[in-house]
Amino acid sequence: MPAAIAFLIALIAALTLTPVARWMAHRLGAIDHALSSRKVHGRPIPRLGGLAIVAAFYLALAALALVDDATLALFVADRTQGAALLLGGLVIAGLGLHDDLRGATAGSKLLVEFAVAGLLYAGGYRIDLVALPFLEPIALGWLGLPVTLLWIAGVINAINLVDGLDGLAAGVALVAAAATVLLAAVGGNALVVILAAALGGAALGFLRYNFNPASIFMGDTGSLFLGFVLAATSLRTHHDASTSVGLLASALVLGLPIADTALAIGRRALRGAPLFRADRQHLHHRLLAIGLGHRGAVLVLYGASLLLSAAAVLLTLGGGALDAAVVATLAVACPAALWRLGVLRVPLLATLLEERRRNLALRANLRRVRDRLRRATDWSDVWPAVQQAAGLLGAGGVALRIATSAPGETEASYTAGDAGDGLLCARSALAHGAPAGSLELRWRGRAALDRDTEIALEILCGEVSSALRRVQRRRHRARPAVPSLAAPVPSAVRAERERVA
Repeated sequence: MPAAIAFLIALIAALTLTPVARWMAHRLGAIDHALSSRKVHGRPIPRLGGLAIVAAFYLALAALALVDDATLALFVADRTQGAALLLGGLVIAGLGLHDDLRGATAGSKLLVEFAVAGLLYAGGYRIDLVALPFLEPIALGWLGLPVTLLWIAGVINAINLVDGLDGLAAGVALVAAAATVLLAAVGGNALVVILAAALGGAALGFLRYNFNPASIFMGDTGSLFLGFVLAATSLRTHHDASTSVGLLASALVLGLPIADTALAIGRRALRGAPLFRADRQHLHHRLLAIGLGHRGAVLVLYGASLLLSAAAVLLTLGGGALDAAVVATLAVACPAALWRLGVLRVPLLATLLEERRRNLALRANLRRVRDRLRRATDWSDVWPAVQQAAGLLGAGGVALRIATSAPGETEASYTAGDAGDGLLCARSALAHGAPAGSLELRWRGRAALDRDTEIALEILCGEVSSALRRVQRRRHRARPAVPSLAAPVPSAVRAERERVA
């Protein structure tokens, strides 16, 4: 009953608060403009829906603790674990909000995620042993710390990466939360049942506005928070249960986002592409490529998540022959599905090597441009480096516009190469904190602007923005102070004025 109440409160809160979050996103300018080829929506959409998910989750827990003494007793009985999860969730939500509003680098996000994972580990969320069917449990010893940190950070980023279609991340999180409720109930962990139920209610309420066609996205605020709570609850689901599968069941519940993330990392490493730059080869992109529509691809992935969660429940409840049947079915069905999608079909070796050579050469050239930008001391020093980068990216034309609000400074514009109609343009606004402006590159053929070139352009824009920020700080420090109109007049000047009068 407490879990059902938590689910309903979170559901109603998310249904009520999501329109408020949408209004806030419009006011703050937190809009996804779909300016990349990896985006599949064709119109600007606000992206602060995660605030509604976070608020609904915490409101449900707070309301339940106020009206139900048994729920409050569960939190009081294990104050350390409860505090670690609630505090860590706020930190992760804050990280996501910062990324949605101002942008954050992959390195800074990973640093915060590992710090929060360490907080959970200190609070008792740990992987001390790994249990697999037909095998004796393996005690990890000191390896438990790095394995736990990698699991938590991995699940957080897995949910973040799967958030590529309307309703996909929210629906997958809903399925995972429902499966976690069942597994935690079997394991006798009442607190995890309540936490997962509240998360499921928040995800379902948000899904009302996020399913295709979405009127709002959850952004990193929502995807990072969902991943965090699912990672934490997965570590407690089987903690006290006498199960032979342990973490394997939780891994199956989150199998879809985990598999998508593992495939993405492996694919990018083989191709020499940046590991933390999104591409257009995720599972949902594959489904769209074989002809499924937006909703069809989402529903297929919902079904896959349901099947994996059902397998996790069977492994937890079953034993012996049932475990063997489930494992054998998964061993055949999962590779077959990935083969059908073309994920496991390795391209010709020559093609793969050529893509890797091109990507590594492009990244090496961009590093030289980055070094040149880091030596820039004025606006005019940035422009030659931008021209060099445009040539490396095969662009026939390039334009850089720099506008500053500083007193006495005017807009600077630089243009070179082709211009006019019939050209394919990629225009990117400069990052937050840099002088306002944009960088535009132009190509004569659409084929020249593939996803690898887009990624290189994103990296270039980040480096140009950093260089302009440094130049702006240098110019501000060098600018002489303007005397105040209210400053006292020196006595010698005052005496001279009186004499002249």
